[in-house]
Amino acid sequence: MLSYECHKATEDQKLDTGSCAKIVTRNKNLGIEEYRFLLRTMVSSGIGEQTYCPKNVIEGREESATHMDAVSEMDGIIFHTLDKLFAKTGVSPSEIDIIVSSVSLFSPAPSLTARVINRYKMREGIKAFNLSGMGCSASVVAVDLVNQLFKTYKNSLAIVVSTESMGPNWYSGKDKSMMLSNILFRTGGCSMLLTNNRALKHKALLELTCSVRTHIGSNDEAYGSCIQVEDDLGHKGFRLTRDLPKAGAKALTMNLRVLLPKVLPLSELLRYKISYYRNKIMKRPTPTAAGPGLDLRSGIDHFCVHPGGRAIIDEVGKSLALNDYDLEPARMALYRFGNTSSGGLWYVLGYMEAKKRLKKGDKILMISLGAGFKCNNCVWKVMKDLEDTNVWQDCIDQYPPKALDNPFSQKFDWINDESMNSARIEDLLPLIQLLA
Repeated sequence: MLSYECHKATEDQKLDTGSCAKIVTRNKNLGIEEYRFLLRTMVSSGIGEQTYCPKNVIEGREESATHMDAVSEMDGIIFHTLDKLFAKTGVSPSEIDIIVSSVSLFSPAPSLTARVINRYKMREGIKAFNLSGMGCSASVVAVDLVNQLFKTYKNSLAIVVSTESMGPNWYSGKDKSMMLSNILFRTGGCSMLLTNNRALKHKALLELTCSVRTHIGSNDEAYGSCIQVEDDLGHKGFRLTRDLPKAGAKALTMNLRVLLPKVLPLSELLRYKISYYRNKIMKRPTPTAAGPGLDLRSGIDHFCVHPGGRAIIDEVGKSLALNDYDLEPARMALYRFGNTSSGGLWYVLGYMEAKKRLKKGDKILMISLGAGFKCNNCVWKVMKDLEDTNVWQDCIDQYPPKALDNPFSQKFDWINDESMNSARIEDLLPLIQLLA
């Protein structure tokens, strides 16, 4: 990887408490129980007041998004990050050999890669690929695809663009399992420049050492745990079910069984095997402590966890016995930018770099989970000391804050009062808008 650029939207797209309240009160399908659910979920989500959402939602057109809204949203993210990427690296668009876009919920014709090729007047021989429906793990899928293509196309340059179309996919119903997506997902994305040209190795930030993809879509519960559907009233949205944590844990476990032997030293693998069989022979109870039983730090220095939500980050941390330092980058990326879907991992990586954590020779494990259900992980080796503040430039000194306070609980906790049970919605709306 030669470079990467994350997107930061404009200030008029920022979703603070007041903006959230305006959006919520525009949904006439909600009642007191839905308001309470939104408050409870928002307070526990791990998301702050600095995230961004699509312009059509800010403008009050979440229920009437047009095709051009979707196109404009994608152009704003993709062209912004690519402009910065080409300027930073000095690479000309005409030098690109491969381009891959990963956007799950928007697949126009001509394709998104075609729009990039047209804007930057790229050459005719470029190989273009468009990935859709891959969910939050699409970015690692795209990187793995490029890695496979590099085996055929030597001395090449590749662009990967990862983002998500949020504007036309805002949920306007009252199904609680589908309301979660509005709370978690936010506007963002990233573009990356990769190469297999050894002559450019001295310019590389990272080197891909291992990539493993796991798909458990044959399991019905896992397949349906994260799925785009319509509710009973015909409102389209993304349903996140109670089976999601179980599916994520299963996919992660299966993936790491393949990946860890590729990256951990033989001595640690032997220690684990000896300990496992000793306990089995002596009929000792299976250890209940958190973690896989392996010392992951014997081969991994940093853990880049997908910032899908506080519950996801905490569950991955528990499964791998990670500490607060390990999970801080994911938690801060979630707090500052929200869940930006397939682009989320790169905000986490950017935080590590801005905090000057990444030193030459370090190994980074990227962990991504997505609809399907999939777990796609990879390991990067740091090629030089990294300290670019990138998308975190104007705020990195403020993180981590002393406390991840959520103003929603301070302003709207009165909704949980029992006296509100008999309140009419038309009486509540002015009060919510006033307090926001």
